[in-house]
Amino acid sequence: MAKYVGAVDQGTTSTRFMIFDHSGKVVGYDQKEHEQIFPKPGWVEHNPLEIWQRTQEVIDGALKKTGVDPKDIAAVGVTNQRETAVVWERATGKPVYNAIVWQDTRTDTIINEFAKDGGQDRFRAKVGLPLATYFSGPKIKWIFENVPGTRERAEKGEILFGNIDTWVVWNLTGGPNGGVHVTDVTNASRTMLMNLETLDWDDEILKVMGIPRAMLPRIRPSSEVYGKAIGSLSGIPVAGILGDQQAALFGQTCFSPGEAKNTYGTGCFMLLNTGTKPVQSKNGLLTTLGYKIGDEPAVYALEGSIAITGALVQWLRDNLKFFDFSKHIEEYAGAVPDSGGIYFVPAFSGLFAPYWKSDARGVIVGLTRFITKNHIARAALEATAYQTREVLDAMNADSGVPLTALKVDGGMVFNEMLMQFQSDILGVPVIRPTVAETTALGAAYAAGLAVGFWQKVEDLRANWGKDKEWAPKMDEAERAKLYKGWKKAVTRTFDWVE
Repeated sequence: MAKYVGAVDQGTTSTRFMIFDHSGKVVGYDQKEHEQIFPKPGWVEHNPLEIWQRTQEVIDGALKKTGVDPKDIAAVGVTNQRETAVVWERATGKPVYNAIVWQDTRTDTIINEFAKDGGQDRFRAKVGLPLATYFSGPKIKWIFENVPGTRERAEKGEILFGNIDTWVVWNLTGGPNGGVHVTDVTNASRTMLMNLETLDWDDEILKVMGIPRAMLPRIRPSSEVYGKAIGSLSGIPVAGILGDQQAALFGQTCFSPGEAKNTYGTGCFMLLNTGTKPVQSKNGLLTTLGYKIGDEPAVYALEGSIAITGALVQWLRDNLKFFDFSKHIEEYAGAVPDSGGIYFVPAFSGLFAPYWKSDARGVIVGLTRFITKNHIARAALEATAYQTREVLDAMNADSGVPLTALKVDGGMVFNEMLMQFQSDILGVPVIRPTVAETTALGAAYAAGLAVGFWQKVEDLRANWGKDKEWAPKMDEAERAKLYKGWKKAVTRTFDWVE
């Protein structure tokens, strides 16, 4: 009887392989970073071959560190940075271009062209998304226009497309030698090409964007057996796929309508389970797939996507050399009682939810001679909390149900100062679970359910436990004053790129 489930967690800056036991506890993991490539302002790329190499290395590393025999692993799930687009040759597995990352804004002219007929919400009724550089479908069109011969080869079925989940699963199940070309409903819902109702590629949108169906993966449930792994995990079922934020929703066991989570990573992403019918947002949120388990009805979610949160801390570390390690930001920020009246709006890649302004750029406002490195560090952390508040406000407005507590996960939730300020600015409790890395856990859960390692979602709920809770301490007048200042600061980022 297998004792464990594995999960590949392919993130924006690194890849991990994590091993979990039946109670959802981490048995061990390995993690490696990959290169961030910035060819031009607003462009962000990854090398897909490096990502696949790192994936193999961390699988081997985790097995070695833990001493776990692959025979004791029941199944493997995959979770991934979602809107990052890869196009590669079916016969060789060679990418025709670097992966174009979700943060990348090069498709802005393509997006503007599509928006001339019907505006930013041209496809929203079908796909739940506004026209924005964020999503992966238009990135295919950019590759067609900039890499000669790719469109013709795509029509012949010689080259394939996928978000990173598809790329990893294809390689994990054999690559050019019989690799399975699939995606799940959650990743497909981030392309701008999938119809929310039919859960299939939308022929009308494919025609408008000039994307051949032949290059697209089959859309499958988030929890089912897709194929068998090769290499170090040879013969183990690959049985779960969830985009990273949906995986965190699953790992946080938000299985009932009205349950929400926020993940604090490179960006911040809040998802609210809305049940088995899609809810169209009137307040700048995305309508997306939450998950689909086997033959059960698909579950939908509202999502608020924030581009830059943890990435701002990395920027202070790497570009401005504020500190050597990201964790040191808490020490700097904690040395001052507040941000000294400044606000840092990190619209480095434009503004995501609820504004969707790709022409915005980052600002620090309110600077005086009084301001030190410490105040900037504090303002950087507070930016995460303010952006989350904006998304929560939109979610409350769309759902009609005020959120009473927020489940949180991801790397930044160990920053005690940030979590307290988050609770203060929201005015609701913030709850951290015992397993904070719920993204990988969600993928493991989906894979384990597919092979019977866990029988039902109630088994997963039983695993969830609270580690720490922060309650708001700020009075309402102060909260309103600070938030008003933030909203004013945000307006200063608008219309910067002409």
